[in-house]
Amino acid sequence: MDFYKDERIGLFIDGANLHAAARSLGFDIDYKQLLNIFKKEGQLIRAHYYTATLEDQKNSPIRSLVDWLDYNGYSMITKPAKEYIDPAGHRKIKGNMDIEIAIDAIEMCEHLDHIVLFSGDGDFRRLVEAIQRRGTRVTVVSTVRSNPPLAADELRRQADVFIELEDLKEKIERSFNERDNDNLPYPKNTKVPFED
Repeated sequence: MDFYKDERIGLFIDGANLHAAARSLGFDIDYKQLLNIFKKEGQLIRAHYYTATLEDQKNSPIRSLVDWLDYNGYSMITKPAKEYIDPAGHRKIKGNMDIEIAIDAIEMCEHLDHIVLFSGDGDFRRLVEAIQRRGTRVTVVSTVRSNPPLAADELRRQADVFIELEDLKEKIERSFNERDNDNLPYPKNTKVPFED
């Protein structure tokens, strides 16, 4: 990875996008290990995790994940998911967090030397460009090894550094042999049910 020890680092994690990328590569993320990796790379100032939640599902796996992350070093940014019926009559749930990520990254970039964006969404290209104009480096973490690739080419080209998520797999893959449920890196069988 391309970090300097004295860099102030901020993580901006698009929860649904990262979950989809890891699942497409066939693994689950150990969020404790993910945090530890970036603590070793520089001065980790903040780790933001963005996700939409369903208000009527208090005991859902996503709610458990949100609670666990909130108590274990992540700043949680959530909003209620929106339900709608698509033109084919199917019930859909939408939980896009792009605006929240963009606003927070722009506001914080003057206090950070390096932003790590966990998303492959091409819509973030202009955000990355705006952050770079303010003097902050940007690393994008996603995957091009899935089928189809989840990292947009324009976002990869704009980033200062692109990290292939699969290259981090060995360091951040969740092990399923933990015995103590209180120390799990996140609740078992967590599914992110929202579209991007």
